[in-house]
Order: sequence, then C-alpha cells, then structure tokens
Amino acid sequence: MTSGSISAQRLDDLARLRRVRDRIDREYAQPLDVDALARGVHMSSGHLSRQFRLAYGESPYSYLMTRRIERAMALLRRGDLSVTEVCFTVGCSSLGTFSTRFTELVGMSPSAYRQQMPTATAGMPPCVAKKVTRPVRNREARADEPQLA
Repeated sequence: MTSGSISAQRLDDLARLRRVRDRIDREYAQPLDVDALARGVHMSSGHLSRQFRLAYGESPYSYLMTRRIERAMALLRRGDLSVTEVCFTVGCSSLGTFSTRFTELVGMSPSAYRQQMPTATAGMPPCVAKKVTRPVRNREARADEPQLA
C-alpha cells in the first residue's frame, strides 16, 4: 500500500465514522448496537469500535449513552415526566443501567437531578442551561466537583 492509498482509506474511515456519529445523534432513542452501526457503514464491529475511539476518544456505546443522558437531563429539567418515563423515552431499556450511567456522568441520581435542576437553571436561557448542565464526557463525575444547586 502506498501512503496515498493509506490516506484515502483513513479519509474514507473518518467519513464513515461521522455517519455513525450522526446516526447516533439522530436515532439515540432507537435500539442501537455496535453491530448494527457497523453494518450500516460496511465495517466490522471491532474496526468501528477501534476507529471510533481513536477519532472521538470514547466507544460508540459510550457516545450513545452520553447522547441519551444529555436528552434525559433536558427532559428531567422540564419536570413533567417521571424518571422511569424519561428512561424509556431516551431509548434505555433498563432503569438500573440508566440510573447508574446517569449518576456516573452527572454526579447525582436522576431523581436528585429532577428535584434540583428546575431551580438551579431558573431564569437561565435554555441554550446556556444546556451548556452549563452538559454531562461530563470521557470520565466519571468526581464527587468533589461543585454541584449546581
């Protein structure tokens, strides 16, 4: 292989990875798994996982869960849905997995977040609230980080 064909292959892989990321962003509430995502871009699941981690710093599954938790945070701030309803609305099939991942990323349980966030972001424009309350990506929330409330 020449360096030109290696570069072309890398650009092709990056385009496929962007398609996977865009699909996750659009279809986060659908049942998605790495095998289905890989089939959609004609890659093996192992190659997709390795290349996705190299390009974006996290696995496709972790990226999907981060998208789901971001959407869950917005729904919980609204306050009109229960934690269970939010869990299923964002595409999680297990309340336990949802709560565990939410707590890892946000630093508090979904129930605590639902109670505290409406007052913490009151009067704040939605675009600012989204930025301020964005979950921590690529690492777990530390317990000593200040909370918003």
